[in-house]
Amino acid sequence: MTEPTPIVSPGAIRFFETVLSPLERYHRFRVEGMEHIPRQGPGLLCVSHSLATYDGFIFGGAVYRATNRLPAALGDDMIFKTPWLGKHAWDAGIRPASPTAGEELLRQGYLLFLAPGGMRESLRPARERYQVRWEGRRGFVRLALRTGSPLVLCACPAADEIFTVRASRITDFVYRKLKAPLPVFRGLGPTLIPRPVQLTYYVAPAIEMPTYEPEREAEQVEDLHATATRVMAEQMARR
Repeated sequence: MTEPTPIVSPGAIRFFETVLSPLERYHRFRVEGMEHIPRQGPGLLCVSHSLATYDGFIFGGAVYRATNRLPAALGDDMIFKTPWLGKHAWDAGIRPASPTAGEELLRQGYLLFLAPGGMRESLRPARERYQVRWEGRRGFVRLALRTGSPLVLCACPAADEIFTVRASRITDFVYRKLKAPLPVFRGLGPTLIPRPVQLTYYVAPAIEMPTYEPEREAEQVEDLHATATRVMAEQMARR
């Protein structure tokens, strides 16, 4: 299969190399299970979502160096409602999260990054560290099922330790009303400096899709969601 044309701009690649390389060294970043990333054809890489977020970008760079494949990604709509941020996100290969956009990218043969828990998962307080917040989030397994794309679960449990997030009614209210992040958090000591925790991404063996049966889609989605949630929970427990 011919590798699709990368949608990440050269400028974005240089930017990420400049900004993320120091963070990679700072966190002594490593990956276990890189052999499970598809070397060709579509693949849906589902990652855990920390408040820091940049751990996922570091992982994307590691995938590129190991496979020579530049993954595309789906991002929160709020990113694209912010003019400056939206433009740079687009250049970085991030597209507005929608079933249509995801299906088009997978059918073209891209590796696709997706954080099923989204912003809601990233805002979970310290008492809920390492938990998988995928309740009601089934779109990702439906997308993998309809396109026949292998589902690869990628977790970085230590990323939840970069910052301590406090439970806050204000955070909950703003997210519920505006779907916007307003976390109360701290990093190293009383500062917002990220803690220098070692980050390890754990990549599970791919979950291969069964033959898609439209009349049984709901049942297939439920089974796949249960399996994916269990596998991610197992990966998040590797700390």
